[in-house]
Amino acid sequence: MATVSPPWNYTLHLPRDARAPGVARGTLRLVLAAHGMTELTPTAELLASELLTNAHAHTQGAYGLRIRSVAPDRLVVAVWDTDPTVPDAFKEGASVAVPEQDAEHGRGLHLVRACADSLGVSVLREWGAPKGGKLLWAECGEAR
Repeated sequence: MATVSPPWNYTLHLPRDARAPGVARGTLRLVLAAHGMTELTPTAELLASELLTNAHAHTQGAYGLRIRSVAPDRLVVAVWDTDPTVPDAFKEGASVAVPEQDAEHGRGLHLVRACADSLGVSVLREWGAPKGGKLLWAECGEAR
């Protein structure tokens, strides 16, 4: 009789430190290995790396990584940060145009759009506060 693994999730709160994205990627690799999902590691690590790097480069506060199973072979990688501004690539109807070959910026979120099976954003509000941040997420899984 096959056993069914219950859904799981991990949240890693990260300080404002240049080493934080690397620590988060290492944590992601360990979590996926522990849950027998190593086949998702390359895609999940790319998604996490791009989202974490954007949070570090474009926001001023702390940020966090959330890893959540949605099926035995599917995963959601999400990054929270304190800035409620939604990147253009995550806006409704966003263009999927490839950045210019010599562009110095703009490739990361294009990679996320290209590699994720689906993606989205939640703008977070706190009671009585004008800002609560945002959660950018991307889902990936084994090819079916």
